[in-house]
Amino acid sequence: MEVILLERVENLGQMGDVVRVRDGFARNYLLPRQKALRATKGNRERFERQRTRLEADNLTHRQEAEQVAKRMAGVSVVMVRQAGDTGQLYGSVNARDIAAAVTEAGYTVDRRQVALNQVIKSLGLHPARLVLHPEVSVEVKVNVARSQEEAKLQAAGVDVTALDREEAEREAAAAAAEAEAAKLFEEQEDAARAVVSARDEDEPAAGSSEDQADKE
Repeated sequence: MEVILLERVENLGQMGDVVRVRDGFARNYLLPRQKALRATKGNRERFERQRTRLEADNLTHRQEAEQVAKRMAGVSVVMVRQAGDTGQLYGSVNARDIAAAVTEAGYTVDRRQVALNQVIKSLGLHPARLVLHPEVSVEVKVNVARSQEEAKLQAAGVDVTALDREEAEREAAAAAAEAEAAKLFEEQEDAARAVVSARDEDEPAAGSSEDQADKE
């Protein structure tokens, strides 16, 4: 299907461009969201009559978005989630979650404005792009952690999963040392019992010799 773009569409074209797209993409995305019109003769004429107003409106909205983007520079949101020692989440963080967190931080954002290639499934700092306008976007930092305290460590540049690995290694080393000490203690106990047993066996034999000497 050929459509006339009513705004810039990433990887597709600029306002006023006539492009050919898949029918499903047009029907399910471009047309219902008023990002494009079918490229009929009537719509082409209609667009040309309204082009000046559409371009002026687009400029106004873009400038407003640019101002918001400036205020949002450096914004970071914390998402507290449960995760294992390897850093893998018991679940995920999606566009809806990020939009809700950014909105709670004071910036109204719809989940459709969150450009996320794939859901987040691990602890750490993850970038997420917010599309404020077809020509304006801003990157926010999504800090996924198991607690607020852990989020502060990550924000300071600490790799919490590395800390987990180090702690696990220390615990494993301590357990190995404890097992080795227990083994050594058991060996010493066995040796001590063997000495006592040998001494007990020798004592009756020595007594018997003395008794025989007395009889003689």
